Amino acid sequence: QVQLVESGGGLVQAGGSLRLSCAVSGSIFTINAMGWYRQAPGKQRELVAAITSSGSTNYGDSVKGRFTISTDNAKNTVYLQMNSLVPEDTAVYYCNANARAFNGWRAGDPYDYWGKGTLVTVSS
Repeated sequence: QVQLVESGGGLVQAGGSLRLSCAVSGSIFTINAMGWYRQAPGKQRELVAAITSSGSTNYGDSVKGRFTISTDNAKNTVYLQMNSLVPEDTAVYYCNANARAFNGWRAGDPYDYWGKGTLVTVSS
């Protein structure tokens, strides 16, 4: 089993900053990529940022230049530094990890694991 636990959400004024963290734990064989998605009320879940095990990053268009994704591979933790927040960033933010878990003594197939989400509210 693989578990993802997010932290760092909360209420912030427009123009402010927040840093989200997500710790991945469990019977991990390897992590291929980690990322952050968000879902605002009435909208579909969308990519915020993702990073591969080799360090390649990808950002959603609306957050480019404002958000930065990073990892601490030793701790299996992914971070999302969010600056210059705007009310449109208000959403539940979900951590994602594409990983292979141990299946007995073997490595299982890659699978997308999700955290429970953390709420970010940006007030105007």
